[in-house]
Amino acid sequence: MHAACGYGCDEHYEHWRSDPVAKLGGAWYILDVPFELQLTELAYAYGTRRIFRDLTLTLRAGEALVVAGANGSGKSTLLRLICGLQRPDSGMVRLYANGQLLRPEDAPWLIGWVAPDLELYRELTALENLDFFASVRGLRRSRTELEQLLDDVGLGGRGSDLLAAYSSGMAQRLRYAYALLHTPPLLLLDEPTVTLDHQGVAIVERLVARQRNRGVVIVATNDPREERFGDYIVRLGVAGAA
Repeated sequence: MHAACGYGCDEHYEHWRSDPVAKLGGAWYILDVPFELQLTELAYAYGTRRIFRDLTLTLRAGEALVVAGANGSGKSTLLRLICGLQRPDSGMVRLYANGQLLRPEDAPWLIGWVAPDLELYRELTALENLDFFASVRGLRRSRTELEQLLDDVGLGGRGSDLLAAYSSGMAQRLRYAYALLHTPPLLLLDEPTVTLDHQGVAIVERLVARQRNRGVVIVATNDPREERFGDYIVRLGVAGAA
């Protein structure tokens, strides 16, 4: 989900070289460091249809943003710009960790992503999925650690089931486990409670509260009930809102 992107490459960016993230034995370990996300005069349009322009904000560890709007208003697009999957027409996305400046596409280990269209491997079990993606990310996770992660998202005891046998709500819970494998300081949630039952919604509430303890969370939603997740709200698709 973290494709390379070449936008906004200016001479002021510094590559990640020092203490906040240590690479040990091929794995990235994120340490407890100050984190900040900055959007500066961000603009994006589909052809002649402007989605937003001059969007500027700063989020620091412990804060949460809700991006609200109807279907097609650009919520998912904004999240993709933030994580480096798409290019803005203008403006900048900056990540700061321990004072070091990074581009999103150069720091995928800082970002976790949950979205309804995030596809995992249906022919694998939940544990096999997590073990595979941990390996891809260069992480070492024991079976006990992976089972604990599944338990955290309400899938305790179902780790050996094939994903093909999961309900849509169970698959959504597994996406959370995938996104939290590397304990990212920036967690992006696109329609976070879609397909979830009341128990699943309660789990999301706990995960959002936990994320605030280590970083930033951004929620994109068209459900007014999910606006409670945010300290701040950006409304897209409303004249003069962005």
